[in-house]
Amino acid sequence: MRVMVTGGAGYIGSHAVRELLDRGHRVVVYDNLSTGFRTAVDDRAEFIFGNTNSFETLNSAFRAHGIEAVLHFAANIEVGESVLNPHKYYQNNLGNTLNLLMAMRDAQVNKIIFSSTAAVYGNPEKCPIVESHPKLAINPYGRSKLMTEMVLEDFAAAYGLKYAVLRYFNVAGAHPEGDIGEAHDPETHLIPRVLKATLDPWAEVKIFGTDYPTSDGTCIRDYIHVMDLIDAHILALESLGSEKCEVYNLGNERGFSVKEIIKTCETVTGRKLSVKEEARRAGDPATLIASSEKIRKHLGWKPQYTHLEDIVKHAWQWHRTHPQGYKTVEPLLQNDVIYL
Repeated sequence: MRVMVTGGAGYIGSHAVRELLDRGHRVVVYDNLSTGFRTAVDDRAEFIFGNTNSFETLNSAFRAHGIEAVLHFAANIEVGESVLNPHKYYQNNLGNTLNLLMAMRDAQVNKIIFSSTAAVYGNPEKCPIVESHPKLAINPYGRSKLMTEMVLEDFAAAYGLKYAVLRYFNVAGAHPEGDIGEAHDPETHLIPRVLKATLDPWAEVKIFGTDYPTSDGTCIRDYIHVMDLIDAHILALESLGSEKCEVYNLGNERGFSVKEIIKTCETVTGRKLSVKEEARRAGDPATLIASSEKIRKHLGWKPQYTHLEDIVKHAWQWHRTHPQGYKTVEPLLQNDVIYL
């Protein structure tokens, strides 16, 4: 299948590109490199430098490359930033996705896998969280994703769009070969923050809240390995047409506490961390765990890396060998970059 991966130079997108290629698909990456890295993109993929706000560029790319389906990862993802700058999140996550869908419709591309989030649920009423749980997003990031899900549903009803929405929780780990991984600036995700702290003798790891109603008093979250996440995306992609449009939760169905994460990182790296306990942050639920029963049943999804130690080992392999992330800063104009 000829697949466009928007945001294909980012953390999750770059892993999707690699796996799609390994499974025999043809891949075009569409990215503006605002948060992604050109060196993260597999050399076998074609790269188009472009923004999802450009209908003409998208439309030209679809037609020039005979695109049959889209994996859409081009989103802003920071909850805190979304509260301070909601316009950015509604413009990119909602407005630019609407533009993407219109370009797809004009070019007669009618398949899309949408990368969504557990943030659409807000503070859950019960765990594990199933897809039918009330959607009560509490921040602009979650609302922008939820609104986009509604747009997809309406486009499917009106225009025959085929889609799958994948709502996931905490993604971690790196490619087992260790040459691509997570590189955000600033880094806000717990596992890479803790691992990076092991590389800095002066770093301190903060725990926000130790009085939650959990086994050790710290928040519990559901972590999924990035490769298992991508496997689910590809299964969903390959099912479009045979399955009706669906929404799936993705997670380990097991939670790990903040203290468990820190302890496992110390065990894997062999390094002791300086830990500081602070007060709770507003809006942090005690426990967030997904139910992935639906996608397991419908698509036969079977996560390969379910143990926290495996997730941390792969992440550590990446961070240990790439302490500065993707080191090279390349000029935008390269021979293998396509401008439309």
